[in-house]
Amino acid sequence: MSDEHSDGTSRLDVPEHLRYSQDHVWIDPSQSPAPMGVTEYAADQLGDLVFLDLPETGTHVDAGDEVIELESSKAVEPVVCPVAGTIAYVNRAASDDPEVINSDPYGEGWIAKIDLEDDEPDLMSAEEYGQLLKSLN
Repeated sequence: MSDEHSDGTSRLDVPEHLRYSQDHVWIDPSQSPAPMGVTEYAADQLGDLVFLDLPETGTHVDAGDEVIELESSKAVEPVVCPVAGTIAYVNRAASDDPEVINSDPYGEGWIAKIDLEDDEPDLMSAEEYGQLLKSLN
């Protein structure tokens, strides 16, 4: 879903297979445990990330919990988990090098993998998230 606007500016990447929250967090519910990270939009808004505070594996989270803290040169922002479940894995490589979240937010920049409690989390499709991004511009 990455293309250009009529004015020639590039639109942010919004992979079709992921699901999105209004807080700019993505989840891949097709995998188990489900990878979670921040969207390219969120990474761009934060700027260069310098620190990532990860939760402990085995931690139970509810939708709406602030589970991770991202620190950039601009701000410290909590990541709000859009789903309920248990943290199965955390991305220690991203913790060691938070810049990977800026450079590859949908790949190597995943933050945590969650064993979901709900097989059908209430999240936006790529198209719906794309509409949200348009409304922000």
